[in-house]
Amino acid sequence: MFSQTVEYALRAVVNLAMKSPEPQTTASIAEATKVPSAYLSKVLQGLKEKGIVKLQRGIGGGVSLAHEPSELTILDIVNAVDPIKRIHTCPLDLKSHGTRLCALHFRMDQAMMSMENAFRSTTLAELLQDSNPSVPLCDQPAARS
Repeated sequence: MFSQTVEYALRAVVNLAMKSPEPQTTASIAEATKVPSAYLSKVLQGLKEKGIVKLQRGIGGGVSLAHEPSELTILDIVNAVDPIKRIHTCPLDLKSHGTRLCALHFRMDQAMMSMENAFRSTTLAELLQDSNPSVPLCDQPAARS
């Protein structure tokens, strides 16, 4: 359902949120998220262009979030790399449908709208505070305070 780029972008940004506000190297993000380093570099560049991350070269540099984890939603990340495509007109260009969607495409669009709404209402901070014992990107349970 989601492109590999979306999956990799979400992994990278969750990793950065876990380490925020400390900058991370691309190599450390790649290792933690199991994303190929060359692919990750392209994903991070795209996230930088959309204002999701900051890239700082040199000593003390690295990659960091451009906003607080509480200010970034899952939808922000998805839309930065591969936006959810809603269905506004008949994908088959059937003249008989006019501007109405058939039952199938209407329900598909409703599902995409539900996903958008769920992602719009979920911040990175909320993911990290979730009570689920499986911590994102970790084999070890997080120490909860």
